[in-house]
Amino acid sequence: MTKLWLPAWFTPRFLWTLAAIALLLAFSPGVAAFVPLAIALAAALAIATIADATLGPPRSALHITRTLPEHFALGTETEISYTIENRSPRAIRIAVIETPARTLRYETDELVATIPPLSRTTTVRPVIPGIRGRDELGTLYVWYENPLGLIRRRQRIPAAQAIRVFPDLAAVERYGKLHLRNRTIEAGLRRMKLRGAGTEFESLREWSESDAFRSIDWKATARRGKLMVAQHEVERSQNVMLLLDCGRLMTPRIETGRKLDYAVTAALSLATIAGLASDRVGLVAFAREILAASAPRSTRSSIASLSHRLYGIEPRFEESNYTRAFTYLRHHLHKRSLIVFLTDVIDSLAQATVMAEVGSLARHHLLICVFMNDAAVTEALTNEPHTVSDAYRANVAVGLANERRLAKTMLERAGVIVIDVPARKLTTALIDEYLRVKRRSLL
Repeated sequence: MTKLWLPAWFTPRFLWTLAAIALLLAFSPGVAAFVPLAIALAAALAIATIADATLGPPRSALHITRTLPEHFALGTETEISYTIENRSPRAIRIAVIETPARTLRYETDELVATIPPLSRTTTVRPVIPGIRGRDELGTLYVWYENPLGLIRRRQRIPAAQAIRVFPDLAAVERYGKLHLRNRTIEAGLRRMKLRGAGTEFESLREWSESDAFRSIDWKATARRGKLMVAQHEVERSQNVMLLLDCGRLMTPRIETGRKLDYAVTAALSLATIAGLASDRVGLVAFAREILAASAPRSTRSSIASLSHRLYGIEPRFEESNYTRAFTYLRHHLHKRSLIVFLTDVIDSLAQATVMAEVGSLARHHLLICVFMNDAAVTEALTNEPHTVSDAYRANVAVGLANERRLAKTMLERAGVIVIDVPARKLTTALIDEYLRVKRRSLL
């Protein structure tokens, strides 16, 4: 059904004046003086309305341009700005209304501003991205009125713009540049220079009697006219594989985001930190099928590619095929690597499959299994039940807690490092564990 669209309508000021006239006429039988007063007010309203219609401004006197921020980050407040140009000789009061967007939450429905005559003003609207992924901003709906404020003109401005909401990587920034530098040095992320060993070229020096004959660099010797030895350093770059579960277990919401949103944010934050260590990061995102996959590469050149692969991935309400995901890893990952498995508590139906696959991979790789617990479960366990509903809730929470404890114990027995923290602490906990692995040279 097509909705009626009127290019102009009366303002609240006009309607309140009209209501006052009707009220005077309603009380006129008891107070005769109200009749001429109502007539005078009606005449003034009619004259002012005609003047308002004559003064405009016309549609051509108004020009609006929307400017989007550089990027949208999930859960991080940002601003959309509007440049409004008033080409008329009179000031106007204007409001801009956005078409609702699936991924964005607006703090105010209308953005109202007053624009002086023959001038241009930029105003901003606060916005909070609530859902990660691709979306589009649509038509702008605008109303404006002149200083008389009796007729409100309305306009629709086509302004389709594609937007992308990326995961929030603020946890990386919260480490702070100085703090992060100290942590990475402490963790041994700088390359350990071991002269005479390794495969990566470090420097040249003159040959001495204690050097092996095979260490002579003959090209450098020919250039310099004396025996030169090439020194090498141990290559510290390692593989980090992100294994991201996008199935049913990752669909529930925790606080302001879905479990998968927290997992994607943690995965990209880890990839960013791994770039400082020159580690190579790869990705396998899966549900029933493999949704996205990339071989381990240096994150300094591929972090943007990882972000574009992950920002639009949505959780699917289907059972994840763990066998397919782990089989894919075995076929494509031959060098010993750090595998970060981001999922939720593995239910009893999938435990046997996952444990068999994890046990096989743990013999050749270092595995970190990342869970995120729900504060609602902890709250149900800590609060004393007062009603039957509370008791049922506590019983369900006990079952979930036991299932989580069992899964964690079985994984740790298989040699897997398990992270089980609240969703909001997931990113920092994962980065801390990665730095601990690097510091202790566990990989």
